[in-house]
Amino acid sequence: MRFVTPLSLALALALTGGAVSAPASAAKKEEKPAGRKLNVSPEVLKSLQAAQKASDAQDFAGAKTALTEADGKAASNDDKYQIGAIKLNTGIQSKDDALKMEGLNQMLDSGLTPPEQAGQFNMVAADAALSQKNYDVAIARGQAALAAGYKAEQVNPTIAQAYFGKAGTGNASAEPARGFNQQGLAALKAAADATKASGQPVPAQWYQIGVSRAAAARLPEVTDWAKWAYAANPSGENLRTLIRLFQQANPNITNRENLDVLRLMSAAKGLVVAADFTELAEMASKTGIYGEVKSTIDAGRAKGVLNASQASDIYQAAVGRIPGDKSSLGAAEADAGKAANGKVAAATGDAYLGYGDYAKAAAMFELAKQKGGVDADEINTRLGIAKTMGGDNAGAKSAFEAVQGGARKQIADLWLTYLGTKA
Repeated sequence: MRFVTPLSLALALALTGGAVSAPASAAKKEEKPAGRKLNVSPEVLKSLQAAQKASDAQDFAGAKTALTEADGKAASNDDKYQIGAIKLNTGIQSKDDALKMEGLNQMLDSGLTPPEQAGQFNMVAADAALSQKNYDVAIARGQAALAAGYKAEQVNPTIAQAYFGKAGTGNASAEPARGFNQQGLAALKAAADATKASGQPVPAQWYQIGVSRAAAARLPEVTDWAKWAYAANPSGENLRTLIRLFQQANPNITNRENLDVLRLMSAAKGLVVAADFTELAEMASKTGIYGEVKSTIDAGRAKGVLNASQASDIYQAAVGRIPGDKSSLGAAEADAGKAANGKVAAATGDAYLGYGDYAKAAAMFELAKQKGGVDADEINTRLGIAKTMGGDNAGAKSAFEAVQGGARKQIADLWLTYLGTKA
């Protein structure tokens, strides 16, 4: 009768494609297996010898019968540990995952697993339970692995998935699903933090999952997850998520404020569906920036997102006004220089910004700031936009940082987040 030492168990898991390989230090301990000698009762030993003999003869049905008999005779944790070890080896030999994990769990439940391997084996058991959708066991084994000091970056994703599994796909914002999602997100954040601490990149998908789960459960941390998702993968789609969350949280922003946050979505190539393009075009139309109405709708059509009939009313109105509007800009510049305040300069800067003349737009906004009598936060926001679009990132950063409060400050911060990916 051969007993399964902790070392051979670890190697067996590794050699049969277990989720976790044996620790590198295990080989150094081969001559001194961890743990005390087991004191298996004679009755159990007899059944285990029968199970081992049957297993060696590839009679796995007979081995299972003998193991069941051993379970019925078990009187101590030593018995249970050794029965579990033979079940594990039999499960490995017969490629019976259920038996393999039954054995591993029995060994863990005995309390005799060597401390230096308890974390690894609990992790294997947690992953197996997760694959079988036994979420409570996966969570319990995962938490035991963490308590044993096993790799948090490997354990926490399993715990997170188990909580998400418990939450299900129903009404995520109702209890208990909401609470399970929140616990899953906490585990996922712990996984991300541990992964960073280990020097490894955090999979961007983790943050996307976080956004999806937090949004479905209507959790306030959804914005944090969206920020992390954008930092991990600064795509237009991820920035679009941040912008839409800002709009949801600030339903009373003005058309002019909404225009400037939608401009960011456009700059980041985050205009995706027809409603994105038409919303930006409508905001530009409502604030009299005709060049931007046309360019936005043209972009949507070129991308195949808008057809000729969508937003055609505001498009035709803008196209009809553009010639006269453009021809007036030279005189408007002259008037801006002579005006007592910056209002004419600001309006002229708006027009140039809409036509994509970012250098002239920036000059007009600088003049508006100098003359005063205008909304400084709006002028600084638009000066930052003009400089961003003109490629002056340092100047844009300075302008956005000058924005002081309210929704404008949040809009400027979103632009700064975008600029941070351009450094």
